[in-house]
Amino acid sequence: MTEDEKYMRRCLQLALGGRQNAKPNPMVGAVIVADGRVIGEGYHVRCGEGHAEVNAFASVRPEDEPLLSRATMYVSLEPCSHFGKTPPCADLIVSKGVRRVVVGCQDDFAEVQGRGIRKLREAGIDVTVGVLEDACRWLNRRFFTFHRLQRPYIILKWAQTANGFIDNQGQALPISSPFTQMLAHKLRAEEDAILVGRVTDEREHPQLNVRHWAGNSPKRLVVDRHHPLNLANLHAHNIQSLIVEGGAQTLNSFLEKGLWDELRIETNLGLTVSGGTRAPQVPQNANVLTTETYGQNVITWFSKQD
Repeated sequence: MTEDEKYMRRCLQLALGGRQNAKPNPMVGAVIVADGRVIGEGYHVRCGEGHAEVNAFASVRPEDEPLLSRATMYVSLEPCSHFGKTPPCADLIVSKGVRRVVVGCQDDFAEVQGRGIRKLREAGIDVTVGVLEDACRWLNRRFFTFHRLQRPYIILKWAQTANGFIDNQGQALPISSPFTQMLAHKLRAEEDAILVGRVTDEREHPQLNVRHWAGNSPKRLVVDRHHPLNLANLHAHNIQSLIVEGGAQTLNSFLEKGLWDELRIETNLGLTVSGGTRAPQVPQNANVLTTETYGQNVITWFSKQD
């Protein structure tokens, strides 16, 4: 691992501190290093408040401020170059006189898109771009998808028996364990909205909240053929991520249209039924991300292959 990668990993760790409150802004971490020593750190805590770079500079002790002229700032996302709720971070970096800036990835947001990097270089700062780029982009995949595709990041989620059914002869069937149910509620707390179809809503009356986890419940959506999903409307309301929980017809409609970014499939290896509603088929362009085993329940995450 190079020095640049080491400090960029620290940026990614810091950035996660903004998972709940930075939205709809991206999660960003920043580290300032001088003479082989970290002299400042920060992350974007809350939308409308200081960005990661601002907080990192604010954490520098007065006795360390003379070191800024030979310091390197590491930041997981390109510094902003426009006036939003806060002034441009690129201007702040220039005013602080740091020698070098290392950027994890460029910002896809239309108001930035390379302008922050260009502003730093025009000021004579040595800028390196693309350190741990894949990890930095993955961290903010919801943000990037939202701005690039003008729709939320979509996670399709279902639980199935060992022999591939999501219910028992059309009747609701407990498949998750208490622990994996808690994990599902943790996921809900991390996403902006959750959707089911009319049949699931009428048959199971799901609450779709986070009663088994701490945090905010996602916005609850129910769709059918008379009330189809309007992605443009979700985009207009700053909904950056969407969980689709089914049933099978709703899930398959998303799969058929290619409207998904991740799949979360929980399989209860100790449970079989004689028949019922078949679980959706995993698409051929799905890559396994992780497999987590909790007793007889296995959760497999997939991402879409480009």
